[in-house]
Amino acid sequence: MKKLLTAAIAATLAMSSLGVASAAEAQSRGQHEHRQNGHDDRRDDRNDRREDRREDRRDDRNDRREWRQEAREDRRDARQQQRAYARWQRAERRYSAGRYQAPRGYQTRPWAYGQSMPSSYRSSQYVVNDYGRYGLRAPPRGYQYVRSGNDVILSNSNNGLIAAVIASLFN
Repeated sequence: MKKLLTAAIAATLAMSSLGVASAAEAQSRGQHEHRQNGHDDRRDDRNDRREDRREDRRDDRNDRREWRQEAREDRRDARQQQRAYARWQRAERRYSAGRYQAPRGYQTRPWAYGQSMPSSYRSSQYVVNDYGRYGLRAPPRGYQYVRSGNDVILSNSNNGLIAAVIASLFN
């Protein structure tokens, strides 16, 4: 009885595996016939997806190129501004001037672009009116040159905001 049962199970397994194989074979034959007719939908989908990825990569590449070009232009502009500002800051020649005395309650200190000078520095005692004598350009409207120690500072005449510092102009 056991032998008969074992043989029946083996035959069932063999038949089912043949059925699976024949179904898979039929399916692959159907696809082969489909491909010969040029109607492989999966292949078309894969090609479409591949083209989409290629277009995305091209777009990304163009975006990166544009970004690099803009960054390069920004660096170039920054260098040009820095050079112009550096020329503006550097005293090419030193001049002799009278003795300097800081305003009451203040000491000589280094000033920087963007800081604000106290109103006591805007009095006529510290303003440099003869800028041509010291090789300075005429200040823009609303600005004035102010002496602070051996430095000359271009500041706004109303609020004292510093636009440029020319270091060591005086001995």
